[in-house]
Amino acid sequence: VQLQASGGGLVQAGGSLRLSCDASGFTLDYAVIGWFRQAPGKEREGVGYIIRSNGAVYYADPAKGRFTISRDNDKKTIYLQMNGLKPEDTAVYYCATSNMPTIDEYDYHYWGQGTLVTVSS
Repeated sequence: VQLQASGGGLVQAGGSLRLSCDASGFTLDYAVIGWFRQAPGKEREGVGYIIRSNGAVYYADPAKGRFTISRDNDKKTIYLQMNGLKPEDTAVYYCATSNMPTIDEYDYHYWGQGTLVTVSS
């Protein structure tokens, strides 16, 4: 299983970014792709997840109303569209995979390298 997050960068407050998570080597057992983030000096927190098979999504509170998780038709690329970005969204963003629909990071078994998102005020 391999995951690679990309698309991070520097953006002004109020701007948008779309992150991508490219997944390969999956079996059906790992059907959920989650997005997480870790801000400087803070613990990692969940952003949301998508169930690859049916596209069902869940958003944690920080993401509700501003972020959208989606998948490509081949279900191998997962996106995190972030709109209305705020300085407090500055973090390293990670994608990971689980075999259950959960936002608990301890249920995610494979993690990609993160991509840094910096939101300037």
